[in-house]
Amino acid sequence: MANARHGETRWVDIAPERLLGWLGTFSEQHGQSRVEQTDRGLTLIGRDGAGAECQAPFPPVDWRAMAAGQPAAAGEEISALAGILTAHCLAPRTVGVILVRLGGYAAGVFTGPEPVLAASKVGSRLVHGRSAAGGTSQQRFARRREKQAREALQAAGDTAAAVLGPYSGRLDAVVLGGDRRAMAVLRDDPRLREFFALAVDRFLTVPDPRLSVLRTAPRMFRAVRVRLTEPAERH
Repeated sequence: MANARHGETRWVDIAPERLLGWLGTFSEQHGQSRVEQTDRGLTLIGRDGAGAECQAPFPPVDWRAMAAGQPAAAGEEISALAGILTAHCLAPRTVGVILVRLGGYAAGVFTGPEPVLAASKVGSRLVHGRSAAGGTSQQRFARRREKQAREALQAAGDTAAAVLGPYSGRLDAVVLGGDRRAMAVLRDDPRLREFFALAVDRFLTVPDPRLSVLRTAPRMFRAVRVRLTEPAERH
């Protein structure tokens, strides 16, 4: 944070286990002016004007766990709020994950307080890149590529339906990732409407979906997204 430019806004992901320490460091560096709570998380405003908007996964956050009518010193308040937010992030959930890129796809279901991959399937289909050639040959290539892409996305939909289907009515949320254009095609699949209705706002940016990539999803979907705003330079 110290090396950021004045007035710069950027995003960082904070693991729930590190949240208390991270908020403490922010308060030490910028001073604490006030804390604002919302159903999506909390925001710290430093005395120097710096801001840390912490967006929790799987909103809304239930702040009622705080002791009513118990005023606390600034440091104690941060500690209490961080504890509630951390507990929210780490609460046991059953989460479906769909990752798709043109030619590659993965679907999984994670369960438990330490997310275990309870069901999964990954796959890939050949989709040629775009051709720089012209004329009739380019048209044939484009038709062949379109067919390959259609078949790949059909396979992705089949996989997502097969993996998430047995958990119908039991998922707390669904996390999407990969390529937004490919995912937009899957949204039209009637078999997946129930699951897309549970999709969280955050879209995971991942490389080609493989089992190793799928296994890292909890680290991303349980993280707290923090929008950092550095203080404006004073003249």
